Amino acid sequence: MDSHKVLGDKVRVYRRPNSSVWQCATYIDGKEWRVSTKTDSLSQAKEVAEDWYFELKGKSRAGQLKQERTFADAAKQFVREYEPLTNGERNPRYVKDHEARLDNHLLPYFGNIGLSALTAGKVQEYRVMRLQPHPTTGKVPTRSTLHHETVTLRQVTKTALRHGWISHLPDFSAPYRASSKISHRAWFSPEEYKRLYTYTRGRVASVIGESYEHAVAQLHDYVLFMANTGLRPDEANRLEYRDVTFEEDAEGGERILLIEVRGKRGVGYCKSTTGAVHPFERLVKRNNPKPTDLVFPQDHKKQFNRALAACDLKFDREGNRRSAYSLRHTYICLRLLEGADIYQIAKNCRTSVEMIEKHYAVHLKNTLDAKAINVRRRTRAAIAD
Repeated sequence: MDSHKVLGDKVRVYRRPNSSVWQCATYIDGKEWRVSTKTDSLSQAKEVAEDWYFELKGKSRAGQLKQERTFADAAKQFVREYEPLTNGERNPRYVKDHEARLDNHLLPYFGNIGLSALTAGKVQEYRVMRLQPHPTTGKVPTRSTLHHETVTLRQVTKTALRHGWISHLPDFSAPYRASSKISHRAWFSPEEYKRLYTYTRGRVASVIGESYEHAVAQLHDYVLFMANTGLRPDEANRLEYRDVTFEEDAEGGERILLIEVRGKRGVGYCKSTTGAVHPFERLVKRNNPKPTDLVFPQDHKKQFNRALAACDLKFDREGNRRSAYSLRHTYICLRLLEGADIYQIAKNCRTSVEMIEKHYAVHLKNTLDAKAINVRRRTRAAIAD
């Protein structure tokens, strides 16, 4: 790390290995102070460092230097509290993602900033900085990535608020942003779904006797099972054979599956369509499982993506990327196309009617009642006839 002394070692100007901008640091009133010079010129950085040092000394004499907590202090307290307080309620990966965002992005930028200086303007400066192309890859973070970083930033400041280190939260909303349109979830239309399961079924027949025959057969049954139950991928990953029982539909008299689902919403129940019965029977026959064995012990992500690529189904017409989650969306959309009651679908999928209306029903033509739309007032001529 490049480092230079200024004013007889009263101030140190330095540059981090992965940055072109010079920083400066000094020690006043028993505390180390740091700030960015916001320039890559060493001569200008030294001038900024001198002016900054004399400004700090003047504030020190006037008793105006704030000995306050920094963002790094709040982040440290947040990490100390978050994991034990959310133990068993949050996925460990979710907790680690907060720590990774702090270490990689938020602490290098906000770490030494006093909490009173963490304003809405400072948050906006951070967004602008993050949206600059990466010097090596040229990439910029996605909107989702920036959203997650803002969530972590808000959690840290809430920690500071609870401990009385700040009096209020800054405004974290993104200005200048237009209202985003409601986009539907990527799903498979009936024709696309048929193309997908026809391909996976053909693959099973073409690899008989190969070492990967079992994995290919598992994927085919996974596709059919997911599209006929509406389970989330994480729910399917937790599913054990003892959670699935056969049941006869009271109205249709057909065999269906009653599934005890354990997922992000706790324990719930799901009744499948008849299309899930044969895939599950094949899974039982193929694996000869114990009741506590997982139904899908392997991760089918890579194999599923290869199947999507082979069928040219990785993206829908709006450019939305399809994944295993799209099988759940397909289940919901196909049930709506068949005229199923939206409230019952919401209960069976452990979600809300609002979510289905917002992300699914909004783009299905079958949810529009032409008779109710094309109402005409009777004219006098029609009455005379």
